[in-house]
This record gives sequence, C-alpha cells and structure tokens, in this order.
Amino acid sequence: MDFSFTEEQGLLRDSVAAYLADHYDFDKRRAAVKSADGWRPEVWKAFAEDLGILGASFPEELGGLGGGPTETMVVMEEFGRALVVEPYISTVVVGGGLLRHAGTDAAKELIGGIIGGDVLTAFAWAEPQGRYSLFDLKTTARKDGAGWVLNGQKAVVVGAPWATHLIVTARTGGAQRDAQGVSVFVVPKSASGIVMRDYPTVDGRRASEVSFENVRLGPEALVGEAGAAAPLLEQVVDEAIAATCAEACGVLHKLHEGTLEYTKQRKQFGQPIAAFQVLQHRMVDMFIQVEQSVSMTYMAHIRVGEPAEERAKAISAAKVQIGRACKFVGQNAIQLHGGMGMTDEMAIGHYFKRATIIEGEFGSTDHHLRRYERLSLDKAA
Repeated sequence: MDFSFTEEQGLLRDSVAAYLADHYDFDKRRAAVKSADGWRPEVWKAFAEDLGILGASFPEELGGLGGGPTETMVVMEEFGRALVVEPYISTVVVGGGLLRHAGTDAAKELIGGIIGGDVLTAFAWAEPQGRYSLFDLKTTARKDGAGWVLNGQKAVVVGAPWATHLIVTARTGGAQRDAQGVSVFVVPKSASGIVMRDYPTVDGRRASEVSFENVRLGPEALVGEAGAAAPLLEQVVDEAIAATCAEACGVLHKLHEGTLEYTKQRKQFGQPIAAFQVLQHRMVDMFIQVEQSVSMTYMAHIRVGEPAEERAKAISAAKVQIGRACKFVGQNAIQLHGGMGMTDEMAIGHYFKRATIIEGEFGSTDHHLRRYERLSLDKAA
C-alpha cells in the first residue's frame, strides 16, 4: 500500500515545521503554558492567516483548502513534535467536522470563523458517570417553543477556557445510555446560565468543568436532526482519535530522539551509556514501537472514509497501538534519563506527560481493545 505524500502535503508539513521551529521552541511553549492565559492567541491567528492550516481540511466551497484527513494528520504530527497546546482538534476536527455536516447558514458562518481564527470550539461530551461513552448522558435539552433549554454538567472540557463556543452533547429522548435520543448543540460560551470552573491539566493545556443551568438556545443551535446525532458523533470522534494518534506519533518521535541523544552524552564507566548493549536493545524496542505506531496511524487515516464498522476497527486498532507505545516509549525515556527526566526544565518530562494523557484520551487502550473485539465478533457472528 502506498503511504507516500503528495508534493502539496510535503510542502504543508515543511511550512508547519518551519513555523514551529521559529516560534514554538520548548522555552516559549513552557512560558506560554505558565502564563495566565495558558496559550498564545497570536499563534492561533498565525495558524489562520500566515499558514492557513485552520482551513486545510475544509472543502473549497466552505473557504478551505480542499484537503482532508491526511492534511490533518500531517499538521497534527508536527504539532505533537512541538507539544502545541492550541485547540486544533477540538476546534477544527470536532467543531468543524460537526458543523460541516449541519449544512445550515449558521453552521457555514461558524466554519468561516474557524478558518479565519475567530471562532474556537471546545467539545463538551464527557460526564462524571459516563467513562468513555458518548451516549451515557444526564445532560438534557428540552424543547421550548422553537428553541431549547439545556441543563446538565460536563467534565474535563479541554480548551473551554479559550473557546468562543461549546459543542455540547445532550439527551433529547431515550434512556440515559441509549444511542437514540442524543443531540448536538452549538452553544455560545457567553450564553446566560453557563457556569465554568477552569483549571490547568497535567500536560500543559487548560480545561473546565462546565454546568448548564436553564441555558436557552435558539433553533439554530441544533446540529443535524434532534435525537439522531449518534452516527455523526461516532464518525467525528473517530476522526478526532485519528488526529490524536497522529499527534502521538510526533510525541513518540521526540521521546525516542531525545533519549537517543541523551544516552550518547551521558557517561558511566568512562563511556557513553548508549554503548551498553542492553540499552541499545531497549532503544531499538522503543524505535519499533514508534514505527508501528506511525504505520497504524497512517492506516487509520486511510480508512477514515470507509463504512462505519471498518472505520471504527481501524481507529481502535491504531489507538491500542498508540496507547501501548505511549506507555512503553514514555516510561523507558524517563528511566533512561533518570530522575532528572521528570524535572520541569527538561523537555522529555513534558513529552512524557502528554503521552500519558493521550493514552486515555477518547478512550483508554483497554477500552479500544474491547471495542475492536466487539466489532470483530459482531462481524464474525
């Protein structure tokens, strides 16, 4: 199977890598994470205006560059290498993905805002009791005239402190865990009745606990058909998982490269520890995990457009490999660096923290292994 990139995709990778090398080195990133805002809005505007990558995966009729999942993969792998904290997945992949399928004038206007860097979205889907389920929802939206009234609570809404809009899943029918009866709403963060508690996450991003208390929404807030959002949610979240896997590949590359470089410099018994055969074997095992992760991620992006069952299997298979690699490569990187690997001054510890969070993002390794098993058994039956 051909995994080669087009010339345009190669140029996209080069331009993103060059910008990040000039404007997003480790010290600048660490300073931004520690600042009051936790990010740099001027970088986000540069993504929109200088690089145009916020529109890379949107069709040309919506103002984008006509790309797709592969362009997202290229961008996210470079973001992983630089530990970019800006909310690309929640805004472009999830927010843009859901709005693209809505087809309304209001949705198209918001997409234009995303591409221009003025609209940022945060995906409010997780609830305290829901674990990794998209459909275990206590948040409700009831009809009120032509509009809706939203009530409920969402947990760990990544990027919410920076967002202009929240993408909220809510139950408009059915029982608490049913796939039927789930709807998606676009909620301006300025809407009356939203209460947020913001906090930093261990990997340098910002998130919020969000409560909705009788938040009144117009009819244009609904994305798609009421109660029938399950297939679209699964598709867009699978696309987000694929993008997260691509980011993980960038993180894994840096963990391996940083460890290899360090072991060539650190000496024991008068020679670099990279000369010790047992450590050479360890680093080869790390390299194999990185390469397997890249291959599985490429395959997942190739299959994003396939029928739901095949897409879901490919995505879960990639996420399982990514989860295992993040644990193995990350822990070995820290062990080979010693205790100093976890200090704030060394980049390797920051990559390890991001790798650790990625392992559980949108479902842990065990969750996706069970999902893959269930899909395989259903097909066999």
